[in-house]
Order: sequence, then structure tokens, then C-alpha cells
Amino acid sequence: MTEDNSLEKTRPFYRRVILKLSGESLAHSGERGISMDEVTAIARQIKNAHDLGCQVAVVVGGGNILRGAQFKGSSGEMIQEATAHYMGMLATVINALALQDALEAIGVTTRVMSAIKMDGVAEPFIRRRAIRHLEKRRIVILAAGTGAPFVTTDTCAANRGLELDADIVLKATRVDGVYSDDPEKNPHAVLYRELDYDTVIEKNLKVMDSTAIAQCRTHKLPILVFNFKKEGNIVKAVSGQKVGTRISPRNESGERILVDAN
Repeated sequence: MTEDNSLEKTRPFYRRVILKLSGESLAHSGERGISMDEVTAIARQIKNAHDLGCQVAVVVGGGNILRGAQFKGSSGEMIQEATAHYMGMLATVINALALQDALEAIGVTTRVMSAIKMDGVAEPFIRRRAIRHLEKRRIVILAAGTGAPFVTTDTCAANRGLELDADIVLKATRVDGVYSDDPEKNPHAVLYRELDYDTVIEKNLKVMDSTAIAQCRTHKLPILVFNFKKEGNIVKAVSGQKVGTRISPRNESGERILVDAN
């Protein structure tokens, strides 16, 4: 069976999703910069999810290009933190443009929308316009975070998910989901399949920053943390198949969802 035929038999479980990609996902593991091999591989997975009929908006980070910590000198001097945040926003625009070209090279119509005005390379982020692009079957790539310093791209993903009425935030990582500890350091770390927001916060599980988790909890916007490096996982995520760790509200009785260890 060809890939196209198998995709025809799959239907999206979610109408509209926010896909959160870290900047590091666009580089080889442990490296900096942009690897077009990595970008192209991600673009193909996003296209497959889009081809199912799912509306996809992508929030990209910029950590592969720069991080604020690198501006701190040996004697403690550094660029002002707010300035470093703005520089990071510009890095996300670079990543967005790379992803845009990779998607359009394989036949997908896209729009890059920036929270910072950059008319020469991107549209400004306007909520209604972004929704219209999604309805017209365009992949929207959201750059420059929220346009404000001291706000992570994780929080941006939560914000945009709420603004664009997404069904879920898909947090793409290089591990299989949320663990009880760092699986690279602790071989006995447990992979959780189901969590609720309160448990994530109470156990200080490293999923997304606490502001993003709190916003999703307030508005009951679910989060799925999964390994995008496994081919086909983005399609599995948007089609509702069991993959990664799902973070959602407490159940109807008010009890926490029990953790199901893999």
C-alpha cells in the first residue's frame, strides 16, 4: 500500500491544531543553525497531516540560532534581557522562512505571520486573517512569539491556540512524551500517557513553561507532547491515535486522571 493510499484511510480527529516546534528541531541533534534536511523532514510530516484535512498553524522557536544565556560575559556583563528576547524573536522569523520554503517546495500553500511588523518578509499577525488562511487550507507559520519580551514560545503556542480556537496544542519534542525524570539521565524514568494540568504543575514536570500550562488549564485546552522524530507521529497526533502524553483537565468527577505508565 502506498503512503498516499494509507493517508486516504486516515481522517483527522482534530479540526484545527497548533503545532509547537522548538528551534532545535530544525537543526541536527546537539548542533546549532538550520539543517535543511531536518526542516524538509518536518515539512513532509506537516504536509501529510495537512493533507488529511486538518488545519495546521505552526509556532516556531529560535533556540537553534541564539539563546539569551549566550550573551552573558565571563565577568557578568550581558545584553539587556529584553533586547535578547527581541533578538530571539527575530531568530524565529528566520526559522519560519526556512520552514515556509520547505513546505512550498513540496506543494503546500503557506503564510508566515509575524507578531513584529516585518512587511518585507511576513504578514502581520491578525487573528481574523490567520483564521481565514486556515479555512482556505493554508498552513500558517507564526513567528516572533507574541511580540513581547519575557514571553516564551510555549506561552505563545498556548495564546495562539486560544486565539485561533484550536482543538489542541501539539508540542513536538525529541522524546516520546512526558517522563517522571530526564530519560537521558535516568533509565528508570517513567513515561506518562495521561496527565492533568495540576499534576504537571505540582510535580514540576518539564513539559512547557508554567504560564503556558496555566493558560491551557484555565481554558481547558489539551496538550499533546510527542516525539516528532518518529516518522508519521504528526499524522498520528492529528488523527487521534495513541501517541505521546496527553495533558487535559481532570475528569468529570473532579478527580485527577490516573497516570498510565508505559
